[in-house]
Order: sequence, then structure tokens, then C-alpha cells
Amino acid sequence: MRIVYLSELDVEDYNALRRSAGWAPVHPAQARAGLDGSALVVAAQSEGKTVGTARVVWDGGPAALIKDVLVLPEYRGQGIGSEMVRRLLAFLESKLEPGYAISVDLMASEGREAFYERLGFSRRPRERRGPGMDLVLKKAPHSGE
Repeated sequence: MRIVYLSELDVEDYNALRRSAGWAPVHPAQARAGLDGSALVVAAQSEGKTVGTARVVWDGGPAALIKDVLVLPEYRGQGIGSEMVRRLLAFLESKLEPGYAISVDLMASEGREAFYERLGFSRRPRERRGPGMDLVLKKAPHSGE
């Protein structure tokens, strides 16, 4: 099996990958904006089929966030997720100038922490960095949508 890594992803494939992980799909316009607003999107394809994705949101300064590391269940355990995250980290490393530092954060799905530890990430909470936290803002669709 040959995996090809691309820097673009269509919304349908993005939402299909989300569904494969048990995550809710994202409204297509919002998904497109998120993909377009990412500093880098990596999509893994096998024989033209999108089998994985990962992206990094970066402010251009000291803060970056890795999001949506997703691999279809039948393709997991083959190094695809690791390769996609390595590509995101290499992109950020290529932006470092002397004296620069970029803090790369992510929220691992429960039970996936060891995957990220193998890539150099540390669990939180730890000294000087408290537990990861999040908040989701939602607005119900208009009636008739």
C-alpha cells in the first residue's frame, strides 16, 4: 500500500473522517473556513481515497494547535497518523528563527495519549502547565434548515 501526502482536503472527505472517529460532522461552510484558515493541512491518500488528515492552526508567533488527527479505522496502526503529525511539526520547525520557540498544543482523545507521547508530547497537567481545558460555543440552526 502506497500512501501519498497532500496539503489539501475537501470538506466531504474531512467530514467522512470525522464520522469514522465518531465525531459529529462540521457544517460545510465552517469546515471549509477551518481548512482554509489552517497553517497547514496534511491529507493522506491511498489509491486516490483519503484515509487520514491532520492540521495545524498557528498564529505565526509562539502558539500552535494541532487539530483533527484522523485516520480511517482500517488504516490505523500503519504509521499514517505519526507521519502526518511529523509533517506538521516539521512545518513549524521550518519557521523557527534563532531564539524563537513555538508551543504546540493539542487535545488527545481519551486513550490516545501514548500515541502523542511517542511523538514527543507530554501529558498535562504537569508543573507550570495545568490541565487542558476547552469550551464549545454552539448556535442552533435556523428553523427549516
